[in-house]
Amino acid sequence: MTLALKRAYDSPSSEDGDRILVDRMWPRGVSKEKLEIREWLKDVAPSNELRKAFHAGEVTWSEFRKSYLSELKPYRDTLRRIAQDSRDHTVTLVFSASEKERNNAVVLKQYLKMLGGK
Repeated sequence: MTLALKRAYDSPSSEDGDRILVDRMWPRGVSKEKLEIREWLKDVAPSNELRKAFHAGEVTWSEFRKSYLSELKPYRDTLRRIAQDSRDHTVTLVFSASEKERNNAVVLKQYLKMLGGK
């Protein structure tokens, strides 16, 4: 199976498998029913300080990625479980950022693959 990424504002589909919200804040204007998530891992989202610094342009993408990977270390066991789940079925990381190539879900997906996810 696989790890996938999807914006919270895109409609869920049967191919998404287990949908996991990976943002600290709930996506604006999206109901719980419409989001159809299995789990909300707000603790694994970037710290408010890091998120704000990145959006303000105070840190580069490379700096954001490095700092965020460091912030993920305490959640290794939780994330290992999700990586293992992705071996058996599709796991979709749901995020609300409008930037699809440079956001926390992209970094998290890479981290999950390093932990053995697909």
